[in-house]
Amino acid sequence: MQSMFPFFLGCESSSAAEQEYKSRKLRFLRWMRDDLKTRLAGINAAIAELEQQVAPNAQD
Repeated sequence: MQSMFPFFLGCESSSAAEQEYKSRKLRFLRWMRDDLKTRLAGINAAIAELEQQVAPNAQD
């Protein structure tokens, strides 16, 4: 399993190492974004379902 923070490892001063660091950081940030999108979609679905269940009761 890959570490959640892989871009913190092996920071060197060379240009190649800096490029690798940035590449790992970019992959990590994209993974975070995708994970947050998935979580937000689940939350939005739960909210929509509850709104449907509550809305008819509010009209009574």
